[in-house]
Amino acid sequence: MRKGLIALSPLMVFIVLYLVTSIIARDFYKVPITVAFMAASMYAMLISGGIPLRERIDIYSRGAAKGQMMLMIWIFILAGAFAHTAKVMGAIDATVNLALTLLPGNMLLAGLFLAACFISISVGTSVGTIVALTPIAAGVAEQTGASIPLMTAVVVGGSFFGDNLSFISDTTIAATSTQGCKLSDKFRVNSFIVVPAAVVILGIYLYMGQGITSPHSVGEVSFVKVIPYLVVLLTAIIGMNVMAVLSLGILLTGIIGILNGSFDIFGWFSAMGDGIIGMGELIIITMMAGGLLEIIKHNGGIDFIIQRLTHHVSTKRGAEMTVAGLVSFVDLCTANNTVAIITVGGIAKQIADRFGVDNRKCASILDTFSCTVQGLIPYGAQMLMAAGLAQLNPISILPYLYYPFAICIAALLSILLRYPKRYS
Repeated sequence: MRKGLIALSPLMVFIVLYLVTSIIARDFYKVPITVAFMAASMYAMLISGGIPLRERIDIYSRGAAKGQMMLMIWIFILAGAFAHTAKVMGAIDATVNLALTLLPGNMLLAGLFLAACFISISVGTSVGTIVALTPIAAGVAEQTGASIPLMTAVVVGGSFFGDNLSFISDTTIAATSTQGCKLSDKFRVNSFIVVPAAVVILGIYLYMGQGITSPHSVGEVSFVKVIPYLVVLLTAIIGMNVMAVLSLGILLTGIIGILNGSFDIFGWFSAMGDGIIGMGELIIITMMAGGLLEIIKHNGGIDFIIQRLTHHVSTKRGAEMTVAGLVSFVDLCTANNTVAIITVGGIAKQIADRFGVDNRKCASILDTFSCTVQGLIPYGAQMLMAAGLAQLNPISILPYLYYPFAICIAALLSILLRYPKRYS
């Protein structure tokens, strides 16, 4: 037990240094998240005794440079280049003006949430949805005087609706494949749990939107400048790879920007470079988080928590709560909901079979709780991406993430109250 707690202690160092210190200081900018990760990483290296320092560095580096980490970094680079070139070219302003023209002020929150839900369930990825909508949400907030963290949180929350439910979502595929059930069956169970939560949140956004009024004068809508965002949304919806979508968006912003005189080719290159540089902190955080979590895994931290959580299971309800706790904690450690599901999927299947938990319900629990945690951790890819695009501290978004909190409550109630009855 002592060895397991020591293995997990770097995560505690990060939490204390970043979250607790910031709460005490009442300022989440006092301790940069990069410094917190650096300190936790150095501590992790220090406690990993028994192996040469060079080997510890190699383990850390492998975690930082894993395929999934590098894929996220490429997405961040392309997203930064697209977002900034779109801003310089005038695409964001044009799209915001179009949204303000089409939607009354009191419908903006609900409209953004519905758009995020629709896009995410179509594309099966929360990251793609956040890339497409966050700059628009931030622009709408600036024009209407609404809270930018609130508008950003609406998009982040809605993006997890599809991440959790979509047939082509990697979390759905991972959950159903590890539990041996059909995608359609898992979708049916999941819908009973999370759709009511989404309806409640939509109602809350409709109520909150009553205080938002559109500006008296909305700028002229230049439809040609909206084309990059429309193409990005449409190609994402039809299932094109997110990196291909962003590359196409960058190309379109360059062509349109050069043709309408927003910049010349060197100005386009400069805008892309500035956008990529703006993602620098995000890239560093991603790599350090990957390295830190690889060290924790190597030292047995994840195996330890899995063993502790499965030790005292005795009932079906307890088995479901154990699966929920298991995938939540591993997601907290890995900051990747797909990896968390794959990591604990086999153990969850064994627990479910032993205590008679329906495999469709187990798959739904795995997916829903992993999406809940992923939607709330400030160092997850989705939160970092949204914060970077909106130029916010990820902690400032947390209080407004109503949908991840709602699906957590709905999923807990489904375990405690044994519903949907047919699958419980």
